[in-house]
Amino acid sequence: MDFNVVDNADQHRYEIHVDGALAGAAYYRLHPEEGAPTRVVFTHTEVEKEFEGKGIGSKLAAGALTLANDAGLKIVAQCPFIVAYLKKHPELAN
Repeated sequence: MDFNVVDNADQHRYEIHVDGALAGAAYYRLHPEEGAPTRVVFTHTEVEKEFEGKGIGSKLAAGALTLANDAGLKIVAQCPFIVAYLKKHPELAN
């Protein structure tokens, strides 16, 4: 199973594609602040039904959080899935 996570800025979501098919998305809002890093607020995460139970949500969360960190964004987790993922992987919190 080949996967990649990308930022679809036009749709305000990080997407995970598995073998070329859209398998899930982590939705966000950006909140720029003058003199401070822009905040990325994760609001909701979805995994397509046919990909549930395969660890796709965790791969999506890891990829989205890594991309946000690499972009210098301040992570704010409102989505319960992202909150739980960060508790298990505090190294991805900033």
